[in-house]
Amino acid sequence: MKKLSLSLDDIFNITGARIYNPDSFKTIYSVSIDSRKIKKNSLFVALKGERLDGHDFVKEVVNKGVTAVMIDNKKYKMFSSLVLPVITVDDTLTAYGQLANTWRKKLKAKVIGITGSAGKTTTKEMISSILSEKYKVNKTVSNYNNQIGVPLTILNTNASHEILVLELGTNHFGEIAYTANIAEPDFGLITNIGNSHLEFLRNKKGVLREKSELFKSVQKNNGTLFVNNDDSMVSNSVKNYKNKVTYSFSSKAEVKGKLKGQSKEGKEIIEIKYKDKTIDGAFYFGEQSAKNLLAASAVAFRLGLNKAQILNGIKKYKSVDKRLNIKKYKNHITLIDDTYNANPESMRYAFDLMNKISVGRKKIAVLGDMFELGSAGIRLHKNLSKDITSNKIDELLLIGDLMKNLKSQINQLKISVTHFRDRVKLKNYIKNSGLNNSVILVKGSRGMKMEEFVKTIEEKINA
Repeated sequence: MKKLSLSLDDIFNITGARIYNPDSFKTIYSVSIDSRKIKKNSLFVALKGERLDGHDFVKEVVNKGVTAVMIDNKKYKMFSSLVLPVITVDDTLTAYGQLANTWRKKLKAKVIGITGSAGKTTTKEMISSILSEKYKVNKTVSNYNNQIGVPLTILNTNASHEILVLELGTNHFGEIAYTANIAEPDFGLITNIGNSHLEFLRNKKGVLREKSELFKSVQKNNGTLFVNNDDSMVSNSVKNYKNKVTYSFSSKAEVKGKLKGQSKEGKEIIEIKYKDKTIDGAFYFGEQSAKNLLAASAVAFRLGLNKAQILNGIKKYKSVDKRLNIKKYKNHITLIDDTYNANPESMRYAFDLMNKISVGRKKIAVLGDMFELGSAGIRLHKNLSKDITSNKIDELLLIGDLMKNLKSQINQLKISVTHFRDRVKLKNYIKNSGLNNSVILVKGSRGMKMEEFVKTIEEKINA
């Protein structure tokens, strides 16, 4: 199979590109922004980040045998003595995106774009696991879903891949449109619209407006949309678009899901029907995982997988680190590590999961602030009290300035609640607590580093 490559004409097509030493240009077979992973016959693009500037590593990658380097045109004097092709552009990040779009046009792989307020990473992983039973799949690694991560993933996709599953993240207006225009997805899926990134997206209508840029990009390519009919904001946004596959637990849809209870260990028993096909069994923990699986199944059905392939892919799926990870220990202790991030919707799903797997056991929630909620932050933290009481959580251990608002609300209720100003004091409290016969949830936004408290709990259990 012929390897994908970039030609001199491809480079000339980059907006504002100027090429020095073009006579020594050789075909480019890979593009890199990481000097540590640079390969021969590759183009190094010097990006300026918050901590590091790629221009500081240009001479290092030249010594490693790169084919060419791409730099900011203002930096050219620093590298005018180089004898290999030097490509200057107005902005290396923009040019990097254009390179990725050029690469994407050369791919034979079908591109699936995924975004949403909650569950997008897990849904991406489920889709990738299931589709790998029939296709050669590449996917977004970890959460590389931004203006750098999306191009990076595209440029790491090769001619042998048949499917590319891309996660598109955002916290500012315009970011989804930017990455979607680079990716030109054939398929699009929005998991849901919730109260996420409100600091910049203002409200749920703003979230919908931003996330819908993915659907607009797919429609522009006459592609297929996967539409969650359980989310009215998502379904109403594309009522008149014909080329779509709908899925739902509670509404009319082509792919229909049914929650039939929980297994003895607390997994959701799910039935999923599409035309004459039925998938059923006890799959994963929690309502959100069931919703993610329904979305992934809709994609799998549309792309022609049979029942055996879907079931095999479900079995092979491995839960994403720090996202509703269920860990069971001695003395009837269950730990739910959901420390990757937090918003009001994902908090609710986590509380619901606690309730379902905690029969006869104490429920302890260790919670940190939810970030990027803007002016709605105080209200949304207070509102968590409704889900906490409905799920009958016994004890709350809180940390962060915003969680003070939850404490003030909870103080009016018959729930044990302690707010800690100091991380060390919370860790010491955990170390001296009785955790036997309990279910413990640890959750908060990424910046709260709640995984440190997971480590404290595990050290206490294993002591």
